[in-house]
Amino acid sequence: MTERGVYERLCLEGFQSGLSWLTILRKREGFRAAFAGFDPERVARFGERDVERLLGDAGIVRHRGKIEAAIANARATLELRGSGTPLHELFWSFRPELHTGPRTGVEWQSTTAESTALSKTLRRAGFRFVGPTTAYAAMQACGVVNDHIAECWVRQAVEDERTAALAT
Repeated sequence: MTERGVYERLCLEGFQSGLSWLTILRKREGFRAAFAGFDPERVARFGERDVERLLGDAGIVRHRGKIEAAIANARATLELRGSGTPLHELFWSFRPELHTGPRTGVEWQSTTAESTALSKTLRRAGFRFVGPTTAYAAMQACGVVNDHIAECWVRQAVEDERTAALAT
């Protein structure tokens, strides 16, 4: 997954915090339009006028803190890239050594030691709205971990894609 893809998923996970995923999925194209296709270079240049514009955009979740976090996260993404560690590489560096995924829904967890460590690293790098639960959800969305239960019809397809991403 590309830097832009990870940035988009991290932003959407932040916007989802406290809301239904269905709300975010229904507004996904609105988010893409409002946030310049989640191009970190373009979003990093957003200023107060853009924040005000976004607060009036019914096509997205209009929460000042989350909007400002998406902009700050774009800037932090560029800083990471400039330091030689692109966001997508940082995410994959926190993949667990062994992750078998839950066998049943009861075994599913919302955070891990890796997501907690990733969250701390992101926050030190200037990212916002990236607590351990949000970091873990983004790790799932990016394929860093596969938490589909064993009987899920899509688990193997996700695992195949995850394995292919590791090979590149």
